[in-house]
Amino acid sequence: MSDKKAALTSATGDQADEFESVPSSVIFEAIRREGEHELSRPFSALWWSGVAAGLAISTSVLCKGLLASILPDADWSDGVSSLGYTVGFLIVILGRMQLFTENTLTPILTLFLGPTRGNFYQTARLWGIVFTANMVGCAAAALVLAHGHILPETRLEGILSISRHYAEATPFEHFAWGIPAGFLIAALVWILPRMQDAGEVLMIVLITYVIGLGGMSHVVAGSTELFILVARGEIGIVPAVFGGILPALAGNVLGGTGIFAALTYAQVREEI
Repeated sequence: MSDKKAALTSATGDQADEFESVPSSVIFEAIRREGEHELSRPFSALWWSGVAAGLAISTSVLCKGLLASILPDADWSDGVSSLGYTVGFLIVILGRMQLFTENTLTPILTLFLGPTRGNFYQTARLWGIVFTANMVGCAAAALVLAHGHILPETRLEGILSISRHYAEATPFEHFAWGIPAGFLIAALVWILPRMQDAGEVLMIVLITYVIGLGGMSHVVAGSTELFILVARGEIGIVPAVFGGILPALAGNVLGGTGIFAALTYAQVREEI
């Protein structure tokens, strides 16, 4: 009888260990180590992964535009079309590609622990390579969507309609709307180490769906929309960069690094 009780106690203990909440300090260390790995990767690896991410994230614009082209003009239409916005993020995150907004958290934790000149340089290098590569990928995707004749005109019109709506926002609105988008992507990076299999997919869908539904400004996905309009001659490159891309970039960095990463470090610094 005692052997059975001991076995039961051991099994119960194993289950308790399995379902026990992972401490925040452990999540912090896991993400910090991932950030260290990203900081040490060679230029070519970061560059081509970033270009691929820019191309892949453009499928968010493609899928949302396709849904918008077949839905009626109704209040609930955005709720359905925003499901398409999640597609690009699923491809990029599950494919472990380099997306700039994910890097507003991962390398920053190392910088918080050791704010040295070398770490600042490595972080600036990573950000510069990944952001530029993302923009190149977005621009290439935008050129194909605008002039590649890969879609019927009726479907292309849906993509153009959401792109024009995004371009209507003022620079301040892009900055303000970029803050919650940056915060949510950083929160997603923080949460994913706790997720497995279907849970990881569901969490990516939920958070990126909220970004799309809320009309928030994500600098990489939004750049595709602006580059499409530039390619078609509807807006100039200068208004696109200074009126949309850079303000959204600033908002994403503030939300992801200035708010979420700083709060994350504050809650675990006594434990690490």
